[in-house]
Amino acid sequence: MFEHAKKPLVSPKTYFQRQVKFGLISVALLLGSLGIGVFGYHFIAKLDWIDSLLNASMILTGMGPVNPMQSVGAKVFSSMYALFSGVAFLSIAAVMFAPFIHRFLHKMHIDLDD
Repeated sequence: MFEHAKKPLVSPKTYFQRQVKFGLISVALLLGSLGIGVFGYHFIAKLDWIDSLLNASMILTGMGPVNPMQSVGAKVFSSMYALFSGVAFLSIAAVMFAPFIHRFLHKMHIDLDD
């Protein structure tokens, strides 16, 4: 997927296309993660759709829940979703920044060889 360290840097156009591709993958992962939370809060915690979206968004970004959970099932879901969200947030950020970090490290490697 990425060029080997011994190969030259890809063109700016190819890099931009790669960045867009990884950005779209990040958006898809974000929407999928948000969807899990919205459906879980709606069907398990019995919140209406907008409150489900609000809670899922707040948990996914690390801010914390807004509405208190009333049932045991809702509390378990909220806890599991919070753990999932922590990993998902870091993974999504890693996917989004991977092309930039790769290009930066590749450029540093080329400069060291010169």
